[in-house]
Amino acid sequence: MEPANKFLYKHKGCYFVPVVSSPENIDSLESFEIRDDDIFIITYPKSGTIWTQNIVNLILHEGHRDGTETITLVDRAPWLECNVFHIDFPNRPSPRLFTSHLPYYLVPKGLQNKRAKIIYVLRNPKDVLVSTYHFSKITPVRETPKDFDTFLEWFLAGRVPSSLWLDHVEGWHAHKDDFNILFLSYEEMKKDLRRSVLKICSFLGKKLTAKEVDDVVDKATFDNMKVDSRANYTFMPSDIVDCSKGDFLRKGTVGDWKSTMTVAQNEKFDRVFKDRIEKLPFKFCWDIQEDPEPISSSVEENNV
Repeated sequence: MEPANKFLYKHKGCYFVPVVSSPENIDSLESFEIRDDDIFIITYPKSGTIWTQNIVNLILHEGHRDGTETITLVDRAPWLECNVFHIDFPNRPSPRLFTSHLPYYLVPKGLQNKRAKIIYVLRNPKDVLVSTYHFSKITPVRETPKDFDTFLEWFLAGRVPSSLWLDHVEGWHAHKDDFNILFLSYEEMKKDLRRSVLKICSFLGKKLTAKEVDDVVDKATFDNMKVDSRANYTFMPSDIVDCSKGDFLRKGTVGDWKSTMTVAQNEKFDRVFKDRIEKLPFKFCWDIQEDPEPISSSVEENNV
């Protein structure tokens, strides 16, 4: 079943939510002026975006000890293609931090000079599927599927915001040499948050003391982030995200798909996705008991 037009539109091969973006806005981003010290967090939806926003902000602002304590994530790391709060991007002080779900071919062309930095976080797609299904129930701007099986069909066909997960991940990896990019996985962040924080610090050229790193790790744990009103998106307008119907940050676990997907649904997923997933250079972790391998090994951690 094709989602209703009022909930989704397709532009240049990618699906978007009309309430928070427009074709004109997407097109204008091609010429968006990039600064050399800009930082972009790019993900497919529900892949650890908010978590990464929080981690990077804690690193840049050293635990928010510089007067940014009361500033919400959406202002500290605004969405490039969904500027619902009308933030003045050109006049923001450097270093600017942006967040995006855009495919590689729709980001500003200036990113290809390889000076600005991109952190791309990916997550096993079965957990992405389940997380997105639950998220659709609290977002009035998205169509709520009648059941999980219906949403599974949409997801496998790419008839969801940001389109097909495979295309998004494959596209960014295939064109990695066009950008200054660090790949991380949600699962390796769950396994060893401190190591992931150090990896991000090294990539950003940000040196923190051991105590500052410990402070970032503590503040960026899922439990602490979930109760932090600056980070958990409870500040969003209810017509975009209705937090009275559920939490924006729900569980934050690995392998939650097993509690939702039936054997038949899992087999259907594998029939559609398995061949292409196996060709990706990433080894995905499907369960919390598994030992995820680090996605990126090219960036050395800071010695702190």
